[in-house]
Amino acid sequence: MDIELAKTFLEIMHLGSFNEAAQRLHVTQTTITARIKALESELGKSLFVRNRAGAKLTADGERFSSYALNLVQTWEQAKQSLNLADNQQDAIRIGVEQSLWNPIMVDWIKAISAADSAIHIYNQVSEADTLIAALENHYLDAIVVHTPNYYSGFVVEQLVEEKLIHVQNKNQPEPTLFIDWGSDFKRQFDKALPHSRQAAMSFNFGPLALKIMLNQGGNGYFRTRVVSPYLAQGKLKKVQGAPEFTYPVYVMYRKSEPANAISVALERLRLSIHQEAYWRV
Repeated sequence: MDIELAKTFLEIMHLGSFNEAAQRLHVTQTTITARIKALESELGKSLFVRNRAGAKLTADGERFSSYALNLVQTWEQAKQSLNLADNQQDAIRIGVEQSLWNPIMVDWIKAISAADSAIHIYNQVSEADTLIAALENHYLDAIVVHTPNYYSGFVVEQLVEEKLIHVQNKNQPEPTLFIDWGSDFKRQFDKALPHSRQAAMSFNFGPLALKIMLNQGGNGYFRTRVVSPYLAQGKLKKVQGAPEFTYPVYVMYRKSEPANAISVALERLRLSIHQEAYWRV
C-alpha cells in the first residue's frame, strides 16, 4: 500500500475535514478524495462518512486507524534507521519554535550528545503550527513550544514558567517596538492595553527586536530570562507599572513513545533548561 494513503487517512482523521487535510498537505481536495477512494478500494471498506460538518470515521475506519498509525510509524522509523551513520545506533527528531532556538535547542542538542554520542539528532526550528503538524505526522518525536495543542495521544508537559515584561533602553527609551509573541500574548496584551498595539516598528522575531533596541534604543515586551543580564548590567530598565504577561514553555510528545532515544532526549531537556542562570539572545 502507498504510504501516502495512510498519511492522508490520518490527516483527515485528525482534522475531521477533507478540505483542511488538503490545505495541510498542500494538495488539492480532488487529490485527497482520490487517495481515500484508492485506499477504500484496496481495503474493500468505506472509511469516512462525509457531511456538511466534515468527515467522520466509519466503524471500519476506526478499526483501520491503529493500523494506519503503525504503518506510518514503521515507515518513518525505517527511513530514519537506514540514514544513520555507521557509528550511530539510534535517532531523535526534535523541534523548537523560532523564538526558543537559543538557548533551548543549542543546550538541548549539547545535552543529548553528552548523554549518548551514538544518537543521531535531527533538529527543526519553525513556527508552532508547523511543528505540531510534523509531530502529528511522525516527522518529529518531540517539540518545544509556547502554545501547545492538547490533542488526544499527546503528552503536554510544562518545562518552565516564563514571563514577558516591558523594558526600555536606559539611554534611549523610544521608539516603541511591538513583538508578536503569538496569539495568546496578543489576546492578553489587547485586554490589558487596548489601542496600544501601534508601534514604530513591528517584529515577529524577538532576538532581532532586542538587538535593535540595544543598539538603537526603544522599548517593548521581552522574555524575562533573556533581558535579565541587560537589566543587571544597566543597559535596560523595566517600565514601572507596566503589566506583565505569562509565557510558559512546553514540550509535546506522543504518549506511545517508549524508545530509548526519546527518553534520553526528554530527560536531558528537563535538566538543561534549568541549568542556565540566564537565557541568552
